[in-house]
Amino acid sequence: MEEGTNIILDILKISIPAILVAAVAYSMLKKLLERDYKLRLLELRQKNAEVVTPIRLQAYERVVLLLERITPSNLLLRVSGGGHTAAEYHRILLTEIRNEFNHNMSQQVYMTEQSWQQVRHAREEVVNLINKSYQSLDEKAKGTELAKRILENVLNNEIDPTARAISFLKQEIGQVF
Repeated sequence: MEEGTNIILDILKISIPAILVAAVAYSMLKKLLERDYKLRLLELRQKNAEVVTPIRLQAYERVVLLLERITPSNLLLRVSGGGHTAAEYHRILLTEIRNEFNHNMSQQVYMTEQSWQQVRHAREEVVNLINKSYQSLDEKAKGTELAKRILENVLNNEIDPTARAISFLKQEIGQVF
């Protein structure tokens, strides 16, 4: 019986250090693999940022251009009201805004939700300004009268419907990039 106990003790003397060495090796290997995984993930994120950052910056640039294009004063200069009735000009202006917005809608993928909400709000304010200006005219008014009324409303309210959104986007670009 004493011989059986000695064999068990000998087995324990050999197996306990082997188990400890295996546990330490496993722990070290696990840490090494986790570190390697984190390093590869960091490299992937850096490579991704090298590709995505210019695209995001370009998206912001395009959206600022959209806002500049639908700013009432710029829109009225670009889309002439001469030769149109106020109703026709009203429809042309709203179509132009809708087309500009739809053309750049995909840029929201690269922007924060707050930024895109600012852009949408600015577009709605411009549309509301145009609608309000149109509704205050006679049915037989000319397109040039609508343009004049829109500019008067902008000047009287001392508000540029797109300025706040452009400012917000510039601040966000400064923070992110």
